Amino acid sequence: MTSSSYADLDRPPLSARALTRALVVPGGFWSRLDIRTETGSTNADAADAARRDEPEGLVVVAESQSAGRGRRDRQWTSPPRAGLTLSVLLRPSAPDAERGWPAVPPGSYGWLPLLAGVALREAVTRVAGVEAALKWPNDLLVDDRKCAGILAEVAGDAIVVGIGLNVSTYPEELPPTNGVAATSLRVAGAENIDRDPLLRALLRGFARWYQGWREAGGDAEMCGLTAEYRRGCATIGREVRVLLPSGGELTGEAATVDRDGQLVIRTVDGTEHRVSAGDVLHVR
Repeated sequence: MTSSSYADLDRPPLSARALTRALVVPGGFWSRLDIRTETGSTNADAADAARRDEPEGLVVVAESQSAGRGRRDRQWTSPPRAGLTLSVLLRPSAPDAERGWPAVPPGSYGWLPLLAGVALREAVTRVAGVEAALKWPNDLLVDDRKCAGILAEVAGDAIVVGIGLNVSTYPEELPPTNGVAATSLRVAGAENIDRDPLLRALLRGFARWYQGWREAGGDAEMCGLTAEYRRGCATIGREVRVLLPSGGELTGEAATVDRDGQLVIRTVDGTEHRVSAGDVLHVR
């Protein structure tokens, strides 16, 4: 957790009652909103709920998070109420007869953090009025700086997807990084930094894309997710250097993101290599 001298001046708390009334509706996807003043990690909280057999559709939101993590256990910090920090509980392996959803094969689960990125980009662009792009596999960029991170984790037979978005963070509050510099919607000159409509737009967009993906049995091309991700992905077309857990690296052009959500890298000799998020330490 990072302390802040700005306190409540422009960082009002989220209203659990108003958000629940708007988002937990008959026939909707979201089953419960759990908004906490402070917690260690929303991903850990959602994973605990998964182990207690909570149904999918749970959203855990924290106004302050003391042990937030990004990929490879990197720390994610934000002053209280300066951002959106949330995790959602999904059970794509379970068929849903009532909705007509088949079980999704595990090979398609790699699309879930990319799906979250698509929904987040839509919400930030529409509500905050800033141009945002996706950096494969798990970052949202504004002005080529990291404004949000996404982390998907397995929790038994469930998947937890966590999102951390810098909203009203001031420049001096942004954490140091060892890669892409950080930013916030405030720093980027957003038209709107009210977290309430941002959260509503994000969760409504996530539910819409997830429902389409489930109806298609996890086929990202069939539901339009592949095309939308490619359209918003700033990594495609750039020269990249991918650091691998083995200690090796790949250098070349990021040609596309394939139907399995893998990044396709074309090296100078024309060879194409496919890497998944789990195979990568860092994309520069």
